[in-house]
Amino acid sequence: MNDNRGDAPRIAFLGLGLMGAPMARRLLDAGCPLTVWNRTSAAAQPFAAAGAAIGSSAAEAVREADVVFTMLADPAAVAEVGAAMAPALRPGTIVVDTSSIGPDAARAAAERLPAGVAYVDAPVMGSVDKAAAGELLVLAGGDLEPVAELLAHFGTVRACGPVGSGAALKAVLINAVIGGVVLTAEALALGKSLGLPDDLVRDGLAASPLAGLLQRVSTTTAHYPVTHAAKDVRLASAAADLPLARTVLDRLLAYPDLAAKDLAVIADRIVAEA
Repeated sequence: MNDNRGDAPRIAFLGLGLMGAPMARRLLDAGCPLTVWNRTSAAAQPFAAAGAAIGSSAAEAVREADVVFTMLADPAAVAEVGAAMAPALRPGTIVVDTSSIGPDAARAAAERLPAGVAYVDAPVMGSVDKAAAGELLVLAGGDLEPVAELLAHFGTVRACGPVGSGAALKAVLINAVIGGVVLTAEALALGKSLGLPDDLVRDGLAASPLAGLLQRVSTTTAHYPVTHAAKDVRLASAAADLPLARTVLDRLLAYPDLAAKDLAVIADRIVAEA
């Protein structure tokens, strides 16, 4: 990072949605000098009350930043916000994108940055509960050494390789989870159709290799919206020929009324319909 910046890097955090808000709060609670920005300005107001500065635009938020974190919804949002903030970024600034956008979009985001601005793709595994507790798994691609201590506020950091590799591993892991949730839901539905007690089926799954997925299906503290899961499956399906992923996507899109709810509700609906 640049010299003569004082003891602590100045941080901008752009995107205060379901995941961005608790992640930004982790930095603020750690005493990091923080400026925040969100497209919907009301989401930034609680941070002002806690001592953060509020940027009136993406460009203003990053103008004095040493490190810029982004947590945005999809590749289109990353491209839009990236274009808005790019003219204000100074050489030596590091942009850390924690959004789930896939490796191609991550590399494209890096290429759009001004000369002298570094990029780390660092999507995370874990939902809002893990974000608030600092227990996320951070999958980082690029030179993460200058920002490793900051990323550690979010949880365990895994170095994945060059730019785009963090986003690639996130696509692999999250699609395994999404597909596993649907598979587990159908196992529960099958048990119901065969007349087995639900507790018996769940106990059996808990003793099997699907125990972790059963826990994800049963959780009430996570909030990974079905619409975000569908986005992640679309990204994977565009990267490889994945017939099962396409089927999973059809399952996710079959319940538009659940789009804003946590992925686990898909299991409730599938079982209810069995």
